[in-house]
Amino acid sequence: MATGWAQDGAVQEQIDSTIEDAVQRVRSQLPRGESLSHCEECDAPIPEARRQAVPGVRLCVACQGEHDREQAQFSGYNRRGSKDSQLR
Repeated sequence: MATGWAQDGAVQEQIDSTIEDAVQRVRSQLPRGESLSHCEECDAPIPEARRQAVPGVRLCVACQGEHDREQAQFSGYNRRGSKDSQLR
């Protein structure tokens, strides 16, 4: 495949980098350890029902909602990609 000035395999490297970034981002958000009784951001109590429903929960519902909104704003473009891929 003609890639212009790019090295052989550069497209696959971009794809691999994008996948690695996504996997690392998702793994960093997995619940880990024991559920907290109070939110680690605002120190509000986390209800027992939430702690049982989401093992390893660390945020209250309000802080988790804010965190989810911030994550939704992630554009997902490959910042390591070529100029052409960023212009799309």
